Amino acid sequence: MKQESVLNVSVRSLYELQHLRIATGNRICAAFRVKLGLEPSQAEKEDKEAEKLLSQLRSEYALITDGIKRVTKNTRPSGELITTVAEMQLIESYERLVESENVHEKIIAWELDKEPLWTDWMADVRGLGTKMAGVILTEIDITKCDSISALWKYCGLDVVVDAETGEGQGRTRKTHHLVDKVYTNKDGEEIHTKGISFNPTIKTKMVGVLGGSFIKQGGKYRDIYDGYKHRIANHPKHAEKTPGHRHAMANRYMVKMFLQDLWLEWRRIEGLPIREPYAVEKLGIGGCIRCEPIAI
Repeated sequence: MKQESVLNVSVRSLYELQHLRIATGNRICAAFRVKLGLEPSQAEKEDKEAEKLLSQLRSEYALITDGIKRVTKNTRPSGELITTVAEMQLIESYERLVESENVHEKIIAWELDKEPLWTDWMADVRGLGTKMAGVILTEIDITKCDSISALWKYCGLDVVVDAETGEGQGRTRKTHHLVDKVYTNKDGEEIHTKGISFNPTIKTKMVGVLGGSFIKQGGKYRDIYDGYKHRIANHPKHAEKTPGHRHAMANRYMVKMFLQDLWLEWRRIEGLPIREPYAVEKLGIGGCIRCEPIAI
């Protein structure tokens, strides 16, 4: 991760606020369900029910406070759901979290306008918004990723070869996917341990968030997803895989292709050397990436 900057602070603060806002909203909804004499939500329905109830509470709060400069102990709530000042203060605390998130989103957008990678390329990538762009720019140090493979590895999208079957597997937190690590403890002693080899934050955002956005928004990367999914669906080797498994494979492949483009464009903009992918450079498989090779 790069050193602290306004963009870095805003991106991290935004996601911390988002986490707090969601947790606060869930607790508020749980409290009002108890007040209304309702049973706790079923797991699969909880998010939608909480979202609906929270929307009702926020709308009612807005109506009650219309024209009120500040909520005090003498404020008289007149809602169907919100009937006490304490409840109003709860909703107000939620609204402040929403406002704080909005402020950080604005800061991120302002700071991105100073970043050539955003203005020259990322802003035109369909499905890639300012928040995700901020994560990429603050979590990845492109100067340390001297190859596409290095970027895939940092994002947890490299392949681990199974010692028994010889087949490649996507890297996970499984024991046999961990790598040897050495760190120095507070007493100055070297400690040997096992740990993950990737940045879990960027992997979660890439596969769990950006992939879904690409699929939903359409465009180049949705086409890549559809093409790969069709290929594996019609390949004998993958005939037994479930639709969910094939979706995960296609989503992962799509994100890797985005990261390949990102690596190329970012290193070009920074004036850094560009290399062929490992499969091309070392194994002679496939064609070259769309670039003018730079001597290394």
